[in-house]
Amino acid sequence: MVARDGGGRVSAETAWPRPAQVIVGVDVGTTAAKVVGFGVGSPWRHVAVREYPLLEPVPGHRVQDPETVWAATASALSDVVAAASGADVLALSVSTAMHGLIGLDATMHPVTPLVTWADARATEVSRRLRADGLGPELHQRSGTPVHPMSPLTKLVWFREHEPDVWARARWWVGLKDYVLLRLTGTLVTELSSASGTGLLDMPRREWSEPSLAVAGVSPDQLPDILPTTATLGLSRATASRVGLPVNTPVVVGAADGPLGNLGTDAMAPGVVGLSLGTSGAARMIVDAPPAVLDPSLFCYALTDTAWAVGGAVSNGGIVVRWAGQALAPDLRSLPDGPTADERLLELAATVPPGADGLVMLPYLLSERAPLWDPDLTGAFLGLRRSHTRGHLVRAAVEGVALQLTAIVEHIDQIQPVTSVRATGGAFRAPLWREIMAATTGRPFHAVGAAEGSALGAAALGLHALGRAPVLADAPALLRAPGAPDAEEVAVTPELVAAYAASRRLLPERIAALQVVAGLFA
Repeated sequence: MVARDGGGRVSAETAWPRPAQVIVGVDVGTTAAKVVGFGVGSPWRHVAVREYPLLEPVPGHRVQDPETVWAATASALSDVVAAASGADVLALSVSTAMHGLIGLDATMHPVTPLVTWADARATEVSRRLRADGLGPELHQRSGTPVHPMSPLTKLVWFREHEPDVWARARWWVGLKDYVLLRLTGTLVTELSSASGTGLLDMPRREWSEPSLAVAGVSPDQLPDILPTTATLGLSRATASRVGLPVNTPVVVGAADGPLGNLGTDAMAPGVVGLSLGTSGAARMIVDAPPAVLDPSLFCYALTDTAWAVGGAVSNGGIVVRWAGQALAPDLRSLPDGPTADERLLELAATVPPGADGLVMLPYLLSERAPLWDPDLTGAFLGLRRSHTRGHLVRAAVEGVALQLTAIVEHIDQIQPVTSVRATGGAFRAPLWREIMAATTGRPFHAVGAAEGSALGAAALGLHALGRAPVLADAPALLRAPGAPDAEEVAVTPELVAAYAASRRLLPERIAALQVVAGLFA
């Protein structure tokens, strides 16, 4: 059963009897809060989604209202709790998007918006830190590249550009910390989200004094760092709001990226977890941070003994959404028919692989991996009169896929990549699955839409409660018996070979773009 209204609210429930026990994965993402109730040892699940906007009040500032995000989260949680009525809710377990920053005053009320990972205001700060030679040192110590997404660079920006806000901020926190504050009344963070701030000392698992000195903050302005399996209690105010008992366990959880690997069963050596929604990422789980981290990659914690090494692209599915708005505004969703995005991808599917020589370098937002160069702008290369908007859209899809594949190639240098397990809304479209499978050139499995970070959060919750002693075994307790593991995406050797040629040309195309961009700098 699926229900959707016009206000960004989606609910879906599987047609199975309500289970005796439920665990809830709370996944607060970039554009929506997705809360999923999973039956323990049962195929039952209930999904509630509440969408909210990513705002751009001035060019380059991409922010959200923390209260709007919290209200959406609480609404989705209330929906799931109501659907699970009569079942024992064992716990909530939380996933959130990484790299956000919020300033709180002494009463723990926001004095800034949520400055998201997509915000580019700290571009000049990151450029300066790299030019000063601090970038590699900060990256190696923290696992987070020096980039405008990083809370470290955002803190420097606030200190230099908004001194009044800087003076009012008693605390600097992330999205996870704010969600936990509203759920439990306690201000804390956890190792996974802390590892995405640029402020963590990875080997010591604590705030890094050298990084804090660069940012200009002291340790007592940041939340305490808990293990990702730590458990708090639901506050009275939130319990009343969502319909749960006071002190219902709240597992602090981890960040959405590493949890995506857990939720898609991408935990074994050699298996890459790939996610593609608004943005995208590819990650492999390793036992500990590498002694020397590839400068193209990040390293973020899932638990103290499981770390995700990989890279993220800012320009994922949002590139195709832009293409629809800019190139095909007439392709609107049809009543009881395909959506605008589906119609756009159908148009792109009529164009041959390689888009007849048209290439898109899809840097619409300040890009991240593998170059971590926020100054790169997007471009179409090889444009001819014969190219149609279908070619432009296909080139956009292929451009995103090639960027993600470049990250997979860097991960392959750490440990050979044997397969890819992919999740995300984009992979509902056959074209996305086919192109991504062909560009990676490895066994490729598309995992269900309800998998990923929400399932990863719930699985981590079961592990934290002692219900799954081995973390990697936890997701199986939340899947329907006999359900297919994932859909293997078959592509022809000819298609793989065609995209391999495109992949080999990608570095020189990027280099050419950098030269051209330099002429207009």
